[in-house]
Amino acid sequence: MKQNKKILHGTYTGAEGRASAFDLTLSGKINAPLVIFAHGYKGFKDWGPWHKVAEVFADRGFDFLKFNFSHNGGTVENPIDFPDTEAFARNTYSKEAEDFNTVIGHAQRGLTFHTGVRKYTHIFLIGHSRGGGIATVTAAAHRDIRGLALWASVADFGERFRFDLNQWEKERRVYIKNARTGQDLPHDFKFYTDFKDNREQLDILAAAGRVGCAALVVHGTDDEAVGHRNADRLHAALPESELLKIEGAGHTFGGKHPYEEEKLPPHLMQAAEATAEFFALRL
Repeated sequence: MKQNKKILHGTYTGAEGRASAFDLTLSGKINAPLVIFAHGYKGFKDWGPWHKVAEVFADRGFDFLKFNFSHNGGTVENPIDFPDTEAFARNTYSKEAEDFNTVIGHAQRGLTFHTGVRKYTHIFLIGHSRGGGIATVTAAAHRDIRGLALWASVADFGERFRFDLNQWEKERRVYIKNARTGQDLPHDFKFYTDFKDNREQLDILAAAGRVGCAALVVHGTDDEAVGHRNADRLHAALPESELLKIEGAGHTFGGKHPYEEEKLPPHLMQAAEATAEFFALRL
C-alpha cells in the first residue's frame, strides 16, 4: 500500500446548524471520482483503520471523503472522544440522513479548501453498519449516485431499538455504555419518536427498492453485531446488486481501535478491494 497520501481537512454545517468534521484523501488523479464513507453507531471518521481504507481507494484513483455525523458526540476540536454527550442524546436517524445529503451536496457544488475548490460529478457511497442504512436511504434520494456499497449494514432501523420502550418514554432518556471510552452515552426518547414519525422515509428496504445505481452488499458470516441475514434482505431488495459474504469476518472485518498496523486486516482488505473494483466498473 502506498503511503503519504495528501489529506485535506474541512468542516460542514449539519443538522441543527451543528458544525462537524470531514477529511478528504486525494488520489492525485485529475478529475478523480469521489467515494464518501459513512461511519456507524458510536463510530467516527477516524475510527481504527478507516484511514487505511482511504489509502486503498486513493491508490486506485478515487478521492475518499469520510465525515462525522453532526450529532455523533464528537466536536470539530475533538472528533474522536465524544466530548459532547448532549449532542449524542439529540441524535436521530433523520439528522444523519440530513447530514449525508448535505455532504453530497457540498461535494457536487464544490468543497472549499485553502488550496481551492474541489467539485465532483462521479460520486460513490459506502456505509458501514448503521451508516449503511443511512447510505441506502440517501442513495434512494440521489439518482446521480454512481454506485453504493453496504458494509455490514443494518436492513431495518426499527429492529435496532433494544430498549424497554415504556421505561424509555417514562424516563425520557436511556443510557448505553461505550466500551471504548467508558462513557454512559444518552439517548433521548426523541430518537425513537423521530423514527416513528418518519418511518416511511427511514424504511431501509423500501428505500433500497428505489436505489437507481448498482450496489455491492458486503457482510461477514461471523458478524456479531448485525447478523448476515441483513445482507440477504438488502440484496433481495436492491434492484441491481451483488452480494459478497466474507467467510469468518466479523462486524468490523478485523478492524479495531486504535489501529497501528501497516496493512489492513485481510477481511477488511478484501472488502475494500472488492468495492474499489466494483466502483471502477461503474465509471
